[in-house]
Amino acid sequence: MIVLLFYIGLFGGAFFIVYTLRRGLHARKDFTSLKTVTFGDESAVRADRAASIISVLVIFVIWAAFTGSKLFPIHVPGPFVGDTQFTYTLENADGSTDEATVFVRVPAFGEEAEKFEVEPGSGFAKDDAFAAPAGRSSTILFDKNDEAKRKDGAKIIAINGMPIGPDIKVDTGDGAVRLTGKGAISFTPKQGLQMNPIWLPAPETVVARFFEIASEGYQNFSLWEHLGWSLLRVVAGFVAGALVGIPLGYAMGLSGWFRGWFDPIVEFMRPVPPLALIPLVIIWFGIWETGKIVLLFLAALWIMTIAARAGVSGVNISKIHAAYSLGASKWQIMRYVIMPNSLPEIFTGARVAMGVCWGTVVAAELVAAQKGAGMMIIAASKFQLTDIVIMGIVMIGIIGYGIDILMRKAESWLVPWKGQS
Repeated sequence: MIVLLFYIGLFGGAFFIVYTLRRGLHARKDFTSLKTVTFGDESAVRADRAASIISVLVIFVIWAAFTGSKLFPIHVPGPFVGDTQFTYTLENADGSTDEATVFVRVPAFGEEAEKFEVEPGSGFAKDDAFAAPAGRSSTILFDKNDEAKRKDGAKIIAINGMPIGPDIKVDTGDGAVRLTGKGAISFTPKQGLQMNPIWLPAPETVVARFFEIASEGYQNFSLWEHLGWSLLRVVAGFVAGALVGIPLGYAMGLSGWFRGWFDPIVEFMRPVPPLALIPLVIIWFGIWETGKIVLLFLAALWIMTIAARAGVSGVNISKIHAAYSLGASKWQIMRYVIMPNSLPEIFTGARVAMGVCWGTVVAAELVAAQKGAGMMIIAASKFQLTDIVIMGIVMIGIIGYGIDILMRKAESWLVPWKGQS
């Protein structure tokens, strides 16, 4: 919740600053700026490059601030690290009381907690020393060195002079103390807002891991082999889905019989997530490459079918009537009217299908894969190597984004008439 509010604040602040700075600059002079009506006109909307750059920077700022990164000077409050202490009051079975102090040493994330000792002092409650991990609760068995034992009826009745019970938490300044169900002390150092590196490592840790794997490889294969095999599987599944889906979509858009026959199948399979098909794919096609490509094929097939069908259905009927009035044949209408006007929808569907395939490749490589970005992520997650997991996610995102940019360029080159009636 705090991260979301932080992000919204940065978004609003960046918008206000950029908008204010631009008010003093000269107005843009192009075709879009001359339009009298722009709201609702998609062709009048251009991606603000400053917003794109700031958006990426904001993500890195949040990432660095919440992980204590050395690359960024400003950080959110981190967990308590260092030495602290608190005093507990122990009541013996006969009603007598005594006080003792617990000295706690909390190391930084990733550092080993070194044990240390203190003088126990006099009385039946003895001083104790304890090393606690940062940001996590630890149980302190105070009566291991006390003369009064819990099994004999001794119990803690106060922390730092404040009464405590099974459902009461006492703030010690550097942490919080509760009593467990058996009466032992549970101490939790202040956690702050920074993330534990095992949950989210700092950016420089991920970058260092990238260069390490790029040079040494991972799980007996180089980084480029892992990424290359994932890309090959995705492209093979996507191309197969497009080769089947586009003709099927055209047939459904042009023939009532084809639409009636295949519409129930397409609409039934479309909402079924590819992950739900993994067991059947394993049974039918095995656990090797065929099964993975079939799963990606099914992920792309229904999207491409619906995109092609929507492209055919969205052709302006006046264009078809005009072509008929000029003596065009059905093949000419298909070639010069329907196909060009349906390409924008098909390209949109292709971009969606490619994104779904990239999202499915991790699941596809769960099935006995020896190499692949998804396999790398899954293998690293088993050993809590979060830096490798994030590195794999970033690499998949970068490659997917690069493919999407190439598809946009191909669309602008092959379909220059998009958006024109």
